[in-house]
This record gives sequence, C-alpha cells and structure tokens, in this order.
Amino acid sequence: MLNIFSLVNGRLVQEEIDSLEDQAPQHPIWVDMESPTVLEKRWVKQHYGLAIPLDVMDEDIEESARFYEEDNGELHIRSDFLVDDDEEPRSVRVAFILNQHNTELKSCGVLFSIREEDIPVFRLLRMRARRAPGLIEDAKEVLLSLFDTDVEYSADTLEGIYDDLKKVSTQVLEGHVTDDHAQKVLADIAWQEDLNGRIRRNMLDTRRAVSFMMRSKMLNAEQFEDARQILRDIESLDSHTAFLFDKINFLMDATVGFININQNKIIKIFSVASVALLPPTLIASVYGMNFRLMPELEWEHGYIYALCLMIASAVVPMLYFRKRGWLK
Repeated sequence: MLNIFSLVNGRLVQEEIDSLEDQAPQHPIWVDMESPTVLEKRWVKQHYGLAIPLDVMDEDIEESARFYEEDNGELHIRSDFLVDDDEEPRSVRVAFILNQHNTELKSCGVLFSIREEDIPVFRLLRMRARRAPGLIEDAKEVLLSLFDTDVEYSADTLEGIYDDLKKVSTQVLEGHVTDDHAQKVLADIAWQEDLNGRIRRNMLDTRRAVSFMMRSKMLNAEQFEDARQILRDIESLDSHTAFLFDKINFLMDATVGFININQNKIIKIFSVASVALLPPTLIASVYGMNFRLMPELEWEHGYIYALCLMIASAVVPMLYFRKRGWLK
C-alpha cells in the first residue's frame, strides 16, 4: 500500500492515488510503503527513479551495514520501531531512503519508507502533522520527527510498565501469595521484563540512527539541536529502563521467596508430623519385640494401655508444637 504525503500550508496532507496508472504528485516529501507489491515498487521506480534494494527488509543484515550513504547521494537507514501489542510486543524493521543531492531525479528531497506492517508511531506522526502546521518542513524533518515520536511512544510504554509493576508489587507485598497466584505474578513480571528489554534495545537502535544523521551533516542547525534533544531523551529513558529492571528483579526475588516460604511450610508440616509420630513408633517397636518376659503382654488391658500410651505420646508433642506456634 502506498501513502504519499505533501506539505500544504505547513500541514502534512495525504495525496489520493486511486490506481497505479495515475500520475505521481508533483512535490511530495514522504512516500510511505506498507508491504509494497512488485507493481508498487515498479511504479515508484518509474515515477521517482528510485530502485528499492532487494534486501531492503532483510532482518539478517549486519548492524554496521544498516546505516550508509550511496555514491549517488542516497541515504539508507534501517531502524526498528516498537509495537506495544497486548498479544505480542515486538520491534518492526523500517527501511528509509532519502535522496539529498541528485536533483536530476524526482526522488530528490523525498523520504521513502518501507515497512511490512502498520506501526503506531507512523499513525501518531501523521495525526500530529495534520493538526499542527509548521511541525514538518522537509523530508529530513519527517525522518527526525519519526524518531522523536518513537522515543515518546517508548516513554508512554515505560509508564504503562511501571503502572503494571505497581499493581504486581501491591499483590506481592501483601504477603498472601499462593503457588497459583505466584505463577501468574511471575508470568506478568516476565512479560514486563521482556517488554522493557525490547524498549531498551529499540532506544539503542534509535540512538544509532540519530547519531548517524548527525554525523552525515545532513541536518541544519535547528534540526541538529532537535537531534541532540532526542539523544538526551533517550539517555533519560535508559536510566528509567535500568530502574525498572531493578524493580523487576526485586519483585521476581520476592515472589520466588514467597514460593520458598510456602514450600517450607509444607516441609515443616511433614517434619512436625514425623517428630510427633516418633514416640508412638518407639512404643510400638518395643512391644513388637519377641521377648518371653514382657509383663504387659499378659495384662488383660495391655492392648488398650499400649494404644492410649501411643496416642498420648503423639498428642503431647503436638500440643507443645502448637503452643510454640510451629503449626501455623
């Protein structure tokens, strides 16, 4: 699917293309391609002179080869964007191509983005750019604003993680954690830990992309300062992710501690039962010996006497354990 955007009175406006036979808009600044077909790629090459590389969405490409500039002036950036999905949080690879210098091609000054699925950051930027005039001035502003919006989206996700961990913390620190409840808590903590790790990796990738834009000397003074602000925001998010990792580890250790306490309670019950049954076992063993001269064996009420003695020898330790609070 092709989404083509132009600047109209300082606002980002989407150009309508009913079919691939239509002519391309005269002065777009952003061509966004979501899961482009072969015909759409051919249309882009025909109208803008841009040949999309075959490995543009290759996930196995080396990290060092994701940011480079071609001899013809095309700037290539492959960066990951966070998708905070309730079912499967993930990072989605997006390829950007920007022709800065080759004015002979219609692609000059146009940002091309290629992605495989819808990304919340892209929707958020389009909504803001339509409502706020002057937010976008050129293609470089679009790219920089996407990274800035990605940082904000990651910050919002981190706040969501903190709120979820706060609920989990309240449940854990109440102290009444059963094994089934602990299993659910551990699953929630593991989910938040995975999401927090994805955010941290995503911020590392965004930092590398923004740093590459700054090193390529493609930004003017105002854009360069905006890029530095994005890097400062990323640094603050890094410290916040580190704090959340510490909180996650604490909750994980606390939950595992409660599981161990529950297991120790079970072991304590078996230990108390074993100690309480030792005297009856000893008495039964004594009267089970095959000696000839054992007076109690000849008593009329010897059997009842032995049973009462064994019961008393079991009850007395249990009462003692209960008094000491060992049966709780």
